[in-house]
Amino acid sequence: MSRAERLLQLMQCLRRHRCPVSGATLAVELGVSLRTLYRDIASLQAQGARIDGEAGVGYVLRPGFMLPPLMFSEDEIEALVLGSRWVAARAGARLGEAARNAIAKIGAVLPADLRHELDASALLVGPGEPIAVGDQELARIRQAIRNERKLEIRYRDLQGSESTRTIWPFALGFFDRVRVVVGWCELRQAIRHFRTDQIIRLSVLDTRYPRRRQALLKDWRLSEGIPTQ
Repeated sequence: MSRAERLLQLMQCLRRHRCPVSGATLAVELGVSLRTLYRDIASLQAQGARIDGEAGVGYVLRPGFMLPPLMFSEDEIEALVLGSRWVAARAGARLGEAARNAIAKIGAVLPADLRHELDASALLVGPGEPIAVGDQELARIRQAIRNERKLEIRYRDLQGSESTRTIWPFALGFFDRVRVVVGWCELRQAIRHFRTDQIIRLSVLDTRYPRRRQALLKDWRLSEGIPTQ
């Protein structure tokens, strides 16, 4: 068994145990020495796994995202690298940094030969438009979408007319030149699209909108003829 496979198996063992489990029990389940078990736990913790506990007390995996050691095909690696490079170049500073960090974490758990493929990918993202006007608000918009919070915006349409809207944002579209917020508009009582570069002022409200984001997204896909995932 390779080290990557062993670390993945350890993660699966920890997920099965809802209460703290001793290192000795885990070592028996994995068929490794206690010393190797402690070293593997330290390695997973260094990679971001929320494993609480210590030798002689027991270990428990706390809820939270942790990418386990995975095996990727060459096509999958190229897709990951190309996607992360596009995000880094097109999706604003915070998402760009997150994309670079994600690739670094993936690289940390790949076997040496696949890590080389990750570093040496020949797929590049060409130069595009400058960062779009309104990108400074992307982090707040994404947070509102994630938390299902209403937005109050002062919006200027392409004809120059201004209006104040309260919207329920549930999606954010990225294009080379513009970013578009998709949301239910209380004024129009319908789903509308708002370019971030046309938003004059934006406030995230404490009020949670009454429908779930997934339901709004499903309705929008049906209305646009987009296949549901």
